[in-house]
Amino acid sequence: MSPYQEIDIILITMRTIILFLPITRIKILSTTNDKPYLRIAIAMLYEPEKDHTFDVEVSIAVIGGGACGLTAAIAAARDGAEVYVFERDKNPAGATAMSYGSICGAQTIVQAEGDIPDTTKALAEDIMLATRGQTDADLVKIMANESGSVIDWFTQELGFDLTIERNWKGFGHRCPRLHGTPNRSGVELMAMLLDAASNAGVTVITQAQVTQLLENESSDGVCGFIYDSPDGPLTVGCGALILACGGFAANHDLVAKHIPYMSNALFYGCEGHKGEAIIWGEAMGAKLADLGGHQSLGSLADPDCFIVPHTLLVDGGLQVNIHGERFENELEDISGQARRIIKQTDAKCWMIYDKKGHEKAWRIFGEYRDSDITKPYKSANDLETLSKIIGIDSQGFQKTMTEVEGLIQSGEAGKFGRKFSTEQALEAPFYAVRVTGALFHTQGGLCVDDTARVQKNAGGRFENIFAGGGAAQSISGPAEWGYVPGAGLMSAVTLGRIAGQNAAKQVIQS
Repeated sequence: MSPYQEIDIILITMRTIILFLPITRIKILSTTNDKPYLRIAIAMLYEPEKDHTFDVEVSIAVIGGGACGLTAAIAAARDGAEVYVFERDKNPAGATAMSYGSICGAQTIVQAEGDIPDTTKALAEDIMLATRGQTDADLVKIMANESGSVIDWFTQELGFDLTIERNWKGFGHRCPRLHGTPNRSGVELMAMLLDAASNAGVTVITQAQVTQLLENESSDGVCGFIYDSPDGPLTVGCGALILACGGFAANHDLVAKHIPYMSNALFYGCEGHKGEAIIWGEAMGAKLADLGGHQSLGSLADPDCFIVPHTLLVDGGLQVNIHGERFENELEDISGQARRIIKQTDAKCWMIYDKKGHEKAWRIFGEYRDSDITKPYKSANDLETLSKIIGIDSQGFQKTMTEVEGLIQSGEAGKFGRKFSTEQALEAPFYAVRVTGALFHTQGGLCVDDTARVQKNAGGRFENIFAGGGAAQSISGPAEWGYVPGAGLMSAVTLGRIAGQNAAKQVIQS
């Protein structure tokens, strides 16, 4: 009997026929008579732990195939570990694909090449200032220190095409720090991550909804988990587990409990973010923090539902309500805008900008360019005509624009504390797009140490459970006002790589 026939019998006789699961990247073990065999067959040959019976065993299992999960998987695989990603959706996407795909990072090679001076210390200081000191300073230091190196890893070792977004100033950053894809698209970033995962030998199993974690006998970690596949429930044993399955923004009960003002707001995020990691962790006695932290959106086009670039505001744009009045400092904090917009009539406002801003956004942001199909924005050659087209109070709008013009000339800050420069003066033709406030993703979760291991509420840590991204506590503090642009993806990729590296070290050394 040939070795290929032996594998044939194993695949046929074992109740777990992994061949029939949807796998986005398959790895060929060998072929005979033009018949492929998956390397995952090898994983099924491992002896399960004593007193536990599993359908399949793997070295490292990652739950969640977004930016955090894929980054963790790539890091672990490149360090020599065998890694499997279990993704609940048919295609890996998550909140990453819905974002601009821009990662905050300091002291990067990309910044240096663009003559942008920055330090990880400066980034940490800016985060602590934005969060009013109400976040974990040690975690901030870890994130800031690792942010540049993970971006350099992406660009220099993995070949990611990331460039600095010079238009992003303010919103908590003292200098340009957002590293984005050519079309400023999260879909592009996901494609880069999936390609790198494939090159690293990572196996991604889709339509795999994990339903239960299985604790080990010592209660210092897990020995595996159960997931629902199209062919029924399956049990997986693992040496290390990385939780990267997002936060709880799509769980109405948890949102109502921890972020009550957003409980009836529009949700624009990943529907798969039901908070499973947080629910599992709490049941196991894990330490949780900052569950009120979140990123909300103050620039979601209504009713077209795409994110209108905030660079329109940076370049002189402003937001007015139905009365034609400004109601905030549009550059004060990017996430806090949603709360202020929700307080306006009909929970909506209009973003006002000009043709220069429109053309720049059209050129840089693929999602804005794609909106040309429906043309959610309105334009006019004068302010009075524009106010009539969009249905806001003409006199109030004209008064607001006159006040802004005066602030530009004087250089003084207005009643909301914003200063307008001469470079930000809007010129005809003018543009407007209606936006609303929405919840995007949560920023609180499982507390982790400097190895990304999940901490216990009673002290100590779970030795083989790691977490990152929306599943873990981030650096945005207890509310929406602490979020700085790019912090979500910075948390995802920095903790993801730390988790992957330490999980690989653990399973290889054991």
